[in-house]
Amino acid sequence: MSDAPFDTSDKAAAAESRARQAADPESDVGGIAADRLRSIIERVERLEEERKALADDIKDIFAEAKSAGFDVKVVRQIIRLRKQEPAEVEEQETLLDLYRRALGM
Repeated sequence: MSDAPFDTSDKAAAAESRARQAADPESDVGGIAADRLRSIIERVERLEEERKALADDIKDIFAEAKSAGFDVKVVRQIIRLRKQEPAEVEEQETLLDLYRRALGM
C-alpha cells in the first residue's frame, strides 16, 4: 500500500466511472440512480411551485373577504371548525362556555 490517497486501481476505477457517467448520464453514480433522483427532485420542485401559487390564491381570497367587510380572523376560525368533527366542535364550545362562566364572563 502506498502513502498516496488512491492507488492506481482506485484512480483507474474512478476514471472508468467518470467515463461511464459521461457516456450515460442516466446511469447509477455511487449506487444512486441519477435519473430517478433528478425526477424526484423535479417533482417536489413543481409541487412547491404549485403550493406557492395556491397560497397566493388563498391570500387573494382572504383579501377579497376583507374588502367585502368580513372579519378574516373569524373566517379562518370557521374554516378550521369545518375541518373538525361535529362532536369535537361541540365539546370545545361546551368547554369554552364552561370556562367563561367560571370566570364570570
